Amino acid sequence: MLKILFAGTPECAVPALEKTAGTHIIAGILTAPPSAKGRSGALCPSPVAVATERLKAEGKIPEDSPVFQPEKITNEVRSRIAETGAQILVCFAYGKIFSSKTLSLFPEGGINIHPSLLPKWRGPAPVPAAILAGDRETGVTIQRISLEMDAGNILAARTISLSGKETAGKLLETLSIIGAEILPDVLRLVENKAVKETPQEGEPSFSRMLKKEDGKIDWTQSPREIDAKIRAFTPWPGAFTELPDNGGLLFIRKAGIYKEGIQQALPGTVLPPDNNILIQAGNGILAVERLQKQTKKEMDWRSFLNGNKSFISSKLGNS
Repeated sequence: MLKILFAGTPECAVPALEKTAGTHIIAGILTAPPSAKGRSGALCPSPVAVATERLKAEGKIPEDSPVFQPEKITNEVRSRIAETGAQILVCFAYGKIFSSKTLSLFPEGGINIHPSLLPKWRGPAPVPAAILAGDRETGVTIQRISLEMDAGNILAARTISLSGKETAGKLLETLSIIGAEILPDVLRLVENKAVKETPQEGEPSFSRMLKKEDGKIDWTQSPREIDAKIRAFTPWPGAFTELPDNGGLLFIRKAGIYKEGIQQALPGTVLPPDNNILIQAGNGILAVERLQKQTKKEMDWRSFLNGNKSFISSKLGNS
């Protein structure tokens, strides 16, 4: 069996860790250090660190396998990684680029699970990018880790169709499970020196790191574009607009297209409801099913209107 250093941080990396622990030896784990969570700011270990402790208790990861949680991979950290005897680096959403010094520690190199069909949507946020672009399909690629981000040779890939209803959170969950499913076969081929590597073909496209302000809704956009933004930014950073009279932020949690090609009012105007809250967008109307005032609980549209009688005819945002 290959001895593996697994690198990953968020929840989406856990299925791959679980699958790898069931088929190979986890010699060590590399993850982000604990981060502040919630209003208290208490430091919490990463989901991968939490899963590692569970898998150790279940006997699926050796009890003495070290968990590295450095802010930066220094020469000292590299020395400790080398002591694990790991033959290959397996990565899913670790969050940092590996240097040539780090990659040189592994006789079998490194492989990365990326939730897109490379070379499409290289970079840190491929799932939201696919939704925003209205892609009809996406998938998972297992690639060699190279010094250029997400540019390595392809070892395996699987494609799935998109319905146009997916949220980023649910789609990433699906893709993380698919990536975990195809990983053992790739590792078996690497171990048997039988893996085939295919250079990426075609013009690459790139995703970028999301920021909180990216979630701001521009009501002059079409309802199709706004719906895509809401789904692409669920669960984070959330799609939001400004309530009138400095009423704070309003997050739109679930919506859809009501009508296209119609302009009844200024963009951002709340129209009379029709089995949903209706908001005028650019050349169309958005139907809102669920929404949430900042610091309040998420509500369905009826409950929201019951507590906000003056919402109808108000104008949202600054468009």
